[in-house]
Amino acid sequence: MQRIEHRHRKGPALTRAAAAVFATLAAGMLAACANPNAASHATATTTAAAEAPAASAPQANRTPGEPDAKDPYIAGWLRLTPDRRPVPQKPGVDYGMDPATGKFVWPKATPEVHQGQHFPGEMTTWDKNSYTKNMKVLAFYPGVDSPFHAWNNIIDFDGHRYLYVHDRDYLRIMDVTDPAHGKVVYSRGGVWGPKGSSEHFDANNVHGYLGGATIAWSKKLGKPVLVASFEIGRYGLMTEKMDQPDKVAAQRHYNSLKGFRVFEMDGPLPDQWKLIATRTTDFRHPDAPIGQQQGSGSLDAPEYYGGKYMIVSSAPDDSYALTEYPNYLYSPGYQVWDMSDPASPKFLTQISVPGQVLGNKADEDAYLMNPRAGNRTSWMGSRNPIFLPKPLENGGKIGFGAMGGLGFYSFDLSNPAKPKILGSVNTPPSYAGTEFDNADVSQYARTGYVFSNGYPMNRDCYEPFKDIYVIDARDPAHLKVATALPRPEVPEGAPFTDFCQRGGNFGPKRANAIGQPGGWRQGLVAYSYYNAGVQLFDVKDPAHPKIAGYFVPALADESQLPNYTLGKGVFAIYTEYDRNIIWAFTENGAYALSTPLLGEPVLGMPAKAWPPR
Repeated sequence: MQRIEHRHRKGPALTRAAAAVFATLAAGMLAACANPNAASHATATTTAAAEAPAASAPQANRTPGEPDAKDPYIAGWLRLTPDRRPVPQKPGVDYGMDPATGKFVWPKATPEVHQGQHFPGEMTTWDKNSYTKNMKVLAFYPGVDSPFHAWNNIIDFDGHRYLYVHDRDYLRIMDVTDPAHGKVVYSRGGVWGPKGSSEHFDANNVHGYLGGATIAWSKKLGKPVLVASFEIGRYGLMTEKMDQPDKVAAQRHYNSLKGFRVFEMDGPLPDQWKLIATRTTDFRHPDAPIGQQQGSGSLDAPEYYGGKYMIVSSAPDDSYALTEYPNYLYSPGYQVWDMSDPASPKFLTQISVPGQVLGNKADEDAYLMNPRAGNRTSWMGSRNPIFLPKPLENGGKIGFGAMGGLGFYSFDLSNPAKPKILGSVNTPPSYAGTEFDNADVSQYARTGYVFSNGYPMNRDCYEPFKDIYVIDARDPAHLKVATALPRPEVPEGAPFTDFCQRGGNFGPKRANAIGQPGGWRQGLVAYSYYNAGVQLFDVKDPAHPKIAGYFVPALADESQLPNYTLGKGVFAIYTEYDRNIIWAFTENGAYALSTPLLGEPVLGMPAKAWPPR
């Protein structure tokens, strides 16, 4: 089953009001930084766009202990699903260190928690050692990010290379023409220290949340453009949607854009950018003002290469409500936009997969068939756009989508305005934490294999381990999990026998980001791996992968950051393939790394400017 919804509408004209919005963004945000039943998974159904289906009425006759859900979509989801919440696990009893092997025994299923869950045998202090294999540190830049996340972009202007580090309330721009001697040339937003951020951030009053961004060279404009996602914040807004109706209502009427903005870039700094388009992903109501836009907005960084097509992750309206995650309301699908004129983006298609829309019987039946239904824990739907082994403008026809607990999907994008589901695969549930968050398609053209993983959300290994799955996609209509990438090996001489003992988060995050300079390197893929640092994998034969190298940095401690931020290690990486440099972002700063597996690092400008002109 699949819904493909088409609507061609001229978006709101760019006005002085729009320019004022950008001014607010630059001075504020950047300154602080319808749905028919269908028969087959592989056959698209095309419908006219319609108003969102009516949600179920609020609960009238609640049983004792049942949440008082005032939001109709929350109420409908609760009535549809059984209560299968995982039982809290006891450290040292249900999970923990096996003294006979020195290995960690993982819990089978856990609820999402926000506090540490220490277990017997875990280190009581943060490991201040660093470990390397086939990697070298070129430089470390403390405090250039936040301790939570980092989005990254690179652009070349006038003989200089600039690295962007941003998320929510902060933006740092660094001149990294010489990556071993970089310098911050623009800084807005809080700088973190042992007492927290230097600036107050109120997640409930962002008025311009800047999420992931993608920079590409626009053939139409003859200059680079930046497309920035604006979505509902995922942290600090609520903790349990079943029990916080006021917080749910605030997200339904979110006080920032749900969509994306497009900027012309006449230089590397924000005062050299011009807002040329603002769009909401609520495509049924393209003129809806902020506060009345439905859905999630655009999640993470758009998949865009400067040509005709852009793909974003988005739930277009509030009916995309079949998800278990406790502090999130939506099950995002995908949208395809026509970016022939970046100043006038046009919505083409909404893509969903079975099990996303409340009020659609086929979706609800598919959802109830999923063993995660009712666990009140799992993320369902996308967090990133469809990943493309080859841009659609360059003849790409296949895309891969990581849909959380709904599984991993392949799509036929031969006609981007009328995409089709080709196939899907899922794995046994692994919660808490996210499942099928992202995909690495860097080796697909050569091998027919792709990689996909979720990542840990609970600290202290208080959730099942998140493998990086090697998926055989040689026949995209019949996806198969072939194996998994090896788990990180404990470095010789380390004061632990299992990375779980190091504390914090242990597991993969993501590999290649969208828009990294140069081309993917065949046979090698790098992953950020939280407290196991950066892990390099030899994937010359993806069915028989090996660990080829790593950089595991010392962990920050309470003298540098508040305790609640600690233990993340490397939570983002960004690779300059044209200069053989890997940027690794930790809770307390950024590392510039090199490895002989990529080649000698280029400590100056590359031969060709990025993005490609």
